[in-house]
Amino acid sequence: MSIAIINNFGQYNHRISRTLKYLDIENKLIPNTISLKELQDMNPEGIILGGGPSIERVGNCKEFVMNMDVPILGICLGHQLIADTFGGLTKTAELQSYAQIELNILNESDLFKGIGNSLKVWASHKDEVISVPDNFEILANSDKCDVEAMKHEDKPIYGIQFHPEVQHTPRGGEIFQNFYNICKQ
Repeated sequence: MSIAIINNFGQYNHRISRTLKYLDIENKLIPNTISLKELQDMNPEGIILGGGPSIERVGNCKEFVMNMDVPILGICLGHQLIADTFGGLTKTAELQSYAQIELNILNESDLFKGIGNSLKVWASHKDEVISVPDNFEILANSDKCDVEAMKHEDKPIYGIQFHPEVQHTPRGGEIFQNFYNICKQ
């Protein structure tokens, strides 16, 4: 299996899987209650931590983040989970919204390779990362949120607040393809 998508009960987790299938990227949607050993036995090349309604329902995700030695991409709740696991700070957004926003790409990195300096994305801002953990850098921000995307400085661990799997993020497939390319390195 190429990519394990951890289902955190978000409304778009199945769309992540379908988008990867459109890109010919093998993937499997699995529950967040699977054990670390079961996930390791699947031998994924990368992990996507899907979105969801609550940080209280993330199952074994923190254990996956700390113990899997493969690239990880956290989307929305997955992004917040990565920040929380490494000591960042997440809180309820001052301006809660669910809309298309303009993303300012501060560091193209491997995840935003070929995208440019800005990108329209569909983002959910109910909860958001307000302080990145040590050893993380901010890759993108917006006028709604200071940490729309982040990356660990030494490990291939990425978090994004927005949803690349929906049609309102027109170049979302490129972001998934870039993540897959990271997994293949």
